[in-house]
Amino acid sequence: MRFFSQRSFVWLGLLFSMSLMATCLFGSPNRTQAAPLPGECIPPQDASSLSITQDVCHVVLNNGLTVLTKEVHKAPVVTVQVWYRVGSRYEPPGFNGISHQLEHMLFKGTTHRPLQWGRLFNALGSESNAFTSYEHTVYFNTAERSKLQTLLTLEADRMQNTAIAPADLQSEKRVVLSELAGYENRIGYRLSRAMMQAAFPNHPYGQAVGGTKSDIENLTVAQLQNYYQTYYHPNNATLVIVGDIDTASTLRAIQDTFGQIPRGEVPPAPLPPALPSRRSIAPVVLQEPGSTEHLQLLYPLPAIRESGRNFPRERFANRDIPALQVLDYLFSKGRSSRLYQSLVETGLASEVSGSANHLTHQGWYRLQAILTADRSAREGIEAIDRAIAKLQTQGVTPQELARAKAQLQAQNLLRNRDITRLAMQLGDDQTTAGDYTWSDRYLAAVNQVSAADIQRVAQTYLQPSARTVGFLQPTGLPSTAIESASAYAAPENFNLATGAQWSEVQQYLPPFTPPAQEPQPTLPQTFTLANGLQVLLIQDSSTPTITLSGYLQAGSQFDPERQAGLARLTAENLMNGTHRQSALTLANRLEDRGARLQFQTNREGVLVEAQALSSDLETLIQTLADVLQHPSFPVEQFERSRQRALQALERDLESPSHLAQRTLQQAIYPVNHPFHPFPTRDTLQSVEHQDLASFHRTHYRPDTMAIAIVGDTTPQELQRLMVRYFGRWSGEGSPRQLQFPPVNLPESSIALNSVLPGRKQSIIYMGYKGIGRQDPRYYAALVLNQILGGDTLSSRLGTQVRDRLGLTYGIYSYFQTGLNPGPFVIEMQTAPQDTQSAIATTLTLLDQLQRQGVTLQEVQVAQNAIASRYPVSLKDPDYLAAQVLFNHVYGLPPSELRIFPHKISNVTLEAVNQAAKELLHPGHLVVVTAGPPTEEANSL
Repeated sequence: MRFFSQRSFVWLGLLFSMSLMATCLFGSPNRTQAAPLPGECIPPQDASSLSITQDVCHVVLNNGLTVLTKEVHKAPVVTVQVWYRVGSRYEPPGFNGISHQLEHMLFKGTTHRPLQWGRLFNALGSESNAFTSYEHTVYFNTAERSKLQTLLTLEADRMQNTAIAPADLQSEKRVVLSELAGYENRIGYRLSRAMMQAAFPNHPYGQAVGGTKSDIENLTVAQLQNYYQTYYHPNNATLVIVGDIDTASTLRAIQDTFGQIPRGEVPPAPLPPALPSRRSIAPVVLQEPGSTEHLQLLYPLPAIRESGRNFPRERFANRDIPALQVLDYLFSKGRSSRLYQSLVETGLASEVSGSANHLTHQGWYRLQAILTADRSAREGIEAIDRAIAKLQTQGVTPQELARAKAQLQAQNLLRNRDITRLAMQLGDDQTTAGDYTWSDRYLAAVNQVSAADIQRVAQTYLQPSARTVGFLQPTGLPSTAIESASAYAAPENFNLATGAQWSEVQQYLPPFTPPAQEPQPTLPQTFTLANGLQVLLIQDSSTPTITLSGYLQAGSQFDPERQAGLARLTAENLMNGTHRQSALTLANRLEDRGARLQFQTNREGVLVEAQALSSDLETLIQTLADVLQHPSFPVEQFERSRQRALQALERDLESPSHLAQRTLQQAIYPVNHPFHPFPTRDTLQSVEHQDLASFHRTHYRPDTMAIAIVGDTTPQELQRLMVRYFGRWSGEGSPRQLQFPPVNLPESSIALNSVLPGRKQSIIYMGYKGIGRQDPRYYAALVLNQILGGDTLSSRLGTQVRDRLGLTYGIYSYFQTGLNPGPFVIEMQTAPQDTQSAIATTLTLLDQLQRQGVTLQEVQVAQNAIASRYPVSLKDPDYLAAQVLFNHVYGLPPSELRIFPHKISNVTLEAVNQAAKELLHPGHLVVVTAGPPTEEANSL
């Protein structure tokens, strides 16, 4: 459950709906066509089409429920989403946060199903969640296609029968306040919130989407019930279903399930006051503990609709919007963008970004930068103003314009390959823009944007007199020495989640019939080059795209003891130039095509992540081969990257989450273990320029690399490209092998505490050394962990610490498995005054589970949740490519992609309880807390 402060996609539109009572069909020629009712379905188009609305059916039931369906037969999964037209902009004064609080309450049960609904979704194996924004509240579920009717039944139930009990509201208020305090830990969030309040005074967009502490604390059951009864009606909702469905039978099921829910009297959406076109706004200045200066600029933009008017669909309502989105791409997206070149490449800032947002009544363009340590916000503003002035007076080049359009079009196609994100786009277009075809029309309008349009909108909207300016000026941080903490008091007694309680799930879960056999995932085709580089391919021609995941054994475990951070610096400098191409040439080569290539360093390896259109596969492979084999590591770029690393280190040490993770890992692993070192200012400064070339020469080699590709290509074409561009790569000698000393559990639990002034929420990490991926107990450990803390709404930890006691917004446990044993971790966030109670309750639960074991019902529910979510996860090409890659890296056969669910299903109760005895050590934990002292966390 989350809240979004702004739209995540691009949008606009016209209200277009017609009342329907039956089915409309276009699509597969083998389907039996029912007699269509009045409505609209968009026929299928060529697979290379950028359209997201092809094969979409749009109907409106007699009770006013808008329905959008789209068939995507790529995987046996379906997403079901309900979008309600109510969000924070609907909230009257004194009720800020009621939309978000109500969203939480819709997981607490209905009059028909009075239990935590997270347990129902967990039993289904559904990826289910919700979020609140300015414009809407959304509930979304993605599950196996056999669960479609069950999800429809559940969403129809909570549309009309949600029950709000006083005790549930009291505990869930604490959860919501914990969530908000977690956001308050982030400096960027605090500055953004203050900026919106200054830019939109006495306006709903100036309110925090998640609410304020005082308003949330004062909410009553009656107020929430009234809000629910006002806005949760079918005629105020859009139901979106995308996936492996048959349109005719799906629409009949929707009519049967939702059609009998009566319409409601929904008041007109409140009209916010108009903002003055020109006004003087005093700069927003925050002075808080920290080490880096943050800068934000916010410019007003047009709304997604022009004063709520509708236009014929063939006309785009405001042609400034596509021009502004293209402007944002060429101005702030990618290394070739003007702001990156003006601020980051000059050493003025370590990060810069922009986002153009258009909502129902207003839009805004946000520019933000994190300045380097020796530079001021004034210098940042001057540099941005110079870049804007150049845009306004000199315009843009044809190359820049074409590059921005290519990026925008490609990213739209790549993002919407996943059915959950595709349904989000349709739902957002319909709910906020008023027309589900808006994105298609928007993309068509993008093609018509000219250089003159970019210059015109820059002159119109990017005016200093209209903007809001904000600074976060750091006051420095006192030393964050890690100290031993006191023991934790025992909690009150509580009941475990027993088999009898799990039987509630069976009682209230709507029935479903699993298919006799679902389609199996396609196994990868593999080949190995003569130099040892291994390649895996899953062909997927459903979209003209490519996803590439790569792994190289060059992680931070290979850092020299006194040069921690060297592996990361080496990877981050790969794209800074080769012997043949400069950094900007590399960036232009990819960004001209809308392709993305990046490197990330973890403990064991360097990860390669790339996306591109399939027509650009050769360019992607050629560029990857060049940067891996021939990096030049320019001196000036190395120095800038080291300064960014030093600044990132300071920010990490100011972040409770990063500091807690770092402290935990260093307490678990001894000093001589490869997993112990973390970068410090001294180790980063000790890295010399020549060390990067030496590290690269030693660890970047084809015989320790694997590449997995999912996408629209053939084995023959891929092998040709790999041989051509990687075939001559070789390594020196043999790969380096590390020695991993034994890691012992602490003799007793250790409590460590770091105080960070100015933070609102304590972050808690606890754990010890876990297991590796090849451990024979791995599958039993997964089932055990699912029961313990795999899901914050249904696990034992979540049920007690979050749902019953309201001590945290989220609590999770996990085994970080790899080639070598990583840690077992439990993490949560709490109010500082709740820290001891939350930790004590967690330790008691861990002890009880270790001693008493789990029940057969718990094992069965956990197995079903894991096995059912697995094919749901594989629907995402990015996840699929990573799964194929790491199965190979961890020495698993290609068939693991298919047999993983069966291995989970074959885990026995005895194996889980034996794993609990062997892998849970409640008396030997390292418990780390990072956050504010109690007295500083009393306000939001």
